[in-house]
This record gives sequence, C-alpha cells and structure tokens, in this order.
Amino acid sequence: MRIAVISDIHGNLAALEAVLAAVAGRCDQVWCLGDVVGYGARPNECVDVVRDRCRVVLAGNHDLAACGAEDASRFSHDAGRAIRWTREVLRPDCERWLAGLTPALDRQQIGLYHGSPRDPVWEYVLSVRQAADCLQAQRQRVALIGHSHVACYFSRPNGDAAVEETIGEVAAGGTELQISDGRWLINPGSVGQPRDGDPRAAWLMLDTEAWTASFRRVEYPVETAAKAIVEAGLPRQLADRLFSGQ
Repeated sequence: MRIAVISDIHGNLAALEAVLAAVAGRCDQVWCLGDVVGYGARPNECVDVVRDRCRVVLAGNHDLAACGAEDASRFSHDAGRAIRWTREVLRPDCERWLAGLTPALDRQQIGLYHGSPRDPVWEYVLSVRQAADCLQAQRQRVALIGHSHVACYFSRPNGDAAVEETIGEVAAGGTELQISDGRWLINPGSVGQPRDGDPRAAWLMLDTEAWTASFRRVEYPVETAAKAIVEAGLPRQLADRLFSGQ
C-alpha cells in the first residue's frame, strides 16, 4: 500500500491543497501526524479537508491547545497568540473533532506519533542522540513523527543498538530510503510551516509493500497563505517565515 504521510499543516489551506493535488491518484491513503491548526488563518477549512481526505489523523500539541486540552501558556508568544485566535474562530464541530483525536496510534505495524515515541505531544526529535533513545523506546521497527517541521530521518540500519550507531540527517526533497531492514524514525516535514530552509510544502510517500520512503516537496502560493495570516491580524512573523521556510 502506498501512503501519503503529511504533518503540521497549521491552518495553511493553500499548502494543504497543493499537497493533496500532488498526492491524488498516487497513494491509497493519506495519514496526518497532527497539528492541523495553529499559526495559519484557515483552521476550519483545513479541518474540513483533513477530516474528509485523511484515513488516519493524530492530535498535535496545537490541536490539543485549540480545543482546550493543552495549556496555551506553554507556547511561545506568537504561537500563543495564534492559538487564542484559533480558539475564537474554530467552529464547534471542528473543536469536537479535534478533541476526539489522540497523539499516538499504531497502523500497519508502524508507530505514529506527533512528537516522539517517548513523548507523543511535546518532544522535538532533532538530534541523533535523541533519536537513538527514541529508536530504543519505540515498539515498532518503523515509526513516523512530526512536530519539528523538519523533513529528516534517523536509523539503525541493522537494528542492533548494542553494536551499531544511530545515523540521521535532514532529507531534501527527492531523498529515497530503503527501509525494509533495521529500525527507522522518519519525519515527513511540515505541510504548512516548513523550518528546514525549503519553503515548499513537504510530504512523504511510504510504500509498505516495497518498504520505501520518498521525501517530496510541492510548490504552493506562499503569498496567499501569508496574506491570510496578516489579514486575520495574526503576528506578521508567522507570515514572513513562510517565504524562507524557517
């Protein structure tokens, strides 16, 4: 089965639509690793699309905060402002749907976590040292994570923690992985707020028969998403950073 794995949409409808257009006809299912809302100015529209198109959806920390399950005081200043705005505009049905999601699931012998296998809500996995601990902690051979907004992967190719060092790196668009052996921790990157220096929307094609993972990037009208943020009265920094992918 071919699965399109997406994460961290963050209310960016223009980026979400571009990714789903690229996915159409190429994948059997779409899985979302969380943070449908937050930062961006189209939370209700993104919830509607994800609810309709994704077979599996996790709750991210922004999703949980938007429905009152996490404390907005844990966020940075701009993120907190965006969450409070999102709470004000989020439709009741969208809030209820987000409240029914969980930050971790198992599917097709694959672990799904918004943050990490150790902390599904809050941990950002960005270092090899962190990843080594997560690979040891995860029950599954392959796990997918989001949250950091960085397309990357970590692996012990032969799966032996006693004799083998963990490797990992940021994954540029077009990176192809053969994951049939070993243990893997893979982040598809962010649809709506990339922070790996590439402003294009990120997604991952996962083939569970061939056991391959392909990192993909898609151009989208960044100016449309940025303009919506500014017009909503959200912090301008949240709009400006879309152009640089930082």
